[in-house]
Amino acid sequence: MDKKIFIYKYIAYGTLGLGLEIFYTGFISFLRKDFTLQGTSYIWMFFIYGLAVFVEPIHDRIRDKSFIVRGLIYMVLIYFIELITGTILMYLLGKCPWDYTGIGNNSINSIVSIYFMPIWFALGMFLEKVHDFLDRTITYVE
Repeated sequence: MDKKIFIYKYIAYGTLGLGLEIFYTGFISFLRKDFTLQGTSYIWMFFIYGLAVFVEPIHDRIRDKSFIVRGLIYMVLIYFIELITGTILMYLLGKCPWDYTGIGNNSINSIVSIYFMPIWFALGMFLEKVHDFLDRTITYVE
């Protein structure tokens, strides 16, 4: 992949991820009857969501697999990225920006939680469509 195309895609994934996270946290705010709909994120997340560009080759290799298999593969990859990046941030900052301790005993070091399984499955399937869209629209950069 051309270096400039890689950078554009990285920026696209990072920006999209931030936007989705802010929308998601704002929606959770609504469910908690906080009608300010305040959504939040962290600048760190831009760089983490941008890593989705590295999943594109995997998407290309598993296109012929079933919806369920692809979704499960993406879910595992997202969990892996979340665990690795969360651990790195914990090491660098002394804490991870996201913290799942309040969700119950279903987390690993409060960095990943099984409650996000359907969300990561759906996000992976959505990112397939984003990947295809980016391939159609960002084909040549001078």
